[in-house]
Amino acid sequence: MFGDMMGMMNKLKEAQKKVEATKERLKTVLIDEASKDEKLKVTITANRTIKSISIDDALLEDKEMLEDYLILTVNKAIEEATRINEAEIAAVAKEGMPNIPGL
Repeated sequence: MFGDMMGMMNKLKEAQKKVEATKERLKTVLIDEASKDEKLKVTITANRTIKSISIDDALLEDKEMLEDYLILTVNKAIEEATRINEAEIAAVAKEGMPNIPGL
């Protein structure tokens, strides 16, 4: 029984290391999102760090429209990054979990 506990603890530590490695890797996964008309483009990492924003000159003439474009496009990018992040972390965490009866 005690050996099983040690094995589970080691497996949990290994899973934690894999999760941390995945988080580091996700810093390099880039998601490109653009408005429907391509006037605004955002690049964000899967860890939800904005890397770049490209704005068409036409949007610079209308502050309210630019703000709307930014909100919509950045939110779409964040949603996609969150989806990827959660799926990757969940897959690695599930893979590394010990088989504990009842859980």
